[in-house]
Amino acid sequence: MFVLASASPARLRVLRAAGVDPVVQVSDVDEDAILDALPAATPATEVVSALARAKAESVAATPEIAALADRSAPVVLIGCDSMLHLGDRLLGKPHTPERALEQWREMRGAQADLLTGHHLMRLDGGSGAHATGTSSTTVRFADATDEVIRQYVASGEPLGVAGAFTLDGLGGWLVAGIDGDPSSVIGIGLPLVRGLIERVGLSVTDFWH
Repeated sequence: MFVLASASPARLRVLRAAGVDPVVQVSDVDEDAILDALPAATPATEVVSALARAKAESVAATPEIAALADRSAPVVLIGCDSMLHLGDRLLGKPHTPERALEQWREMRGAQADLLTGHHLMRLDGGSGAHATGTSSTTVRFADATDEVIRQYVASGEPLGVAGAFTLDGLGGWLVAGIDGDPSSVIGIGLPLVRGLIERVGLSVTDFWH
């Protein structure tokens, strides 16, 4: 069994397209509280990893998921978190049109690194094995006009996604290119997850349907 500790429909689509049909259990962690508790000098990769780990551990502690620890069949749980590293800032979901517009005016014609933290836990047999990693993919943004940016923000899509853009939606029109793993930009890096699964003593083929 594969448990996805995320409400992201994009992550779910990536996993299903790759042959994994996960159980979805959404975490209730306070991301802002976690960020506030981190030292100011925490590296960007460690920030997204800390958020991913908090989400995974929160879901693992729920009664429904904790009960899976006694299963003999393989069970893993993964938490993920993505942020855009633009200049010296880490940007998550803008939430408001005003912030999304401001961010896109800075992003257009520029490039930034989309960071996705992954924390994977093995739950079966009480092994307690876990593994953490971060994907980093450079994204080059198109030099979009004010009107295109305005209409994109008006669509509502960028408000609830990390970095205020998607690769697999309307935002794909505004991405000039990427250097790295496309699946990690969507929200869950398949090459990295395969490696994390192997680090806890399993194979990705254990979860193919």
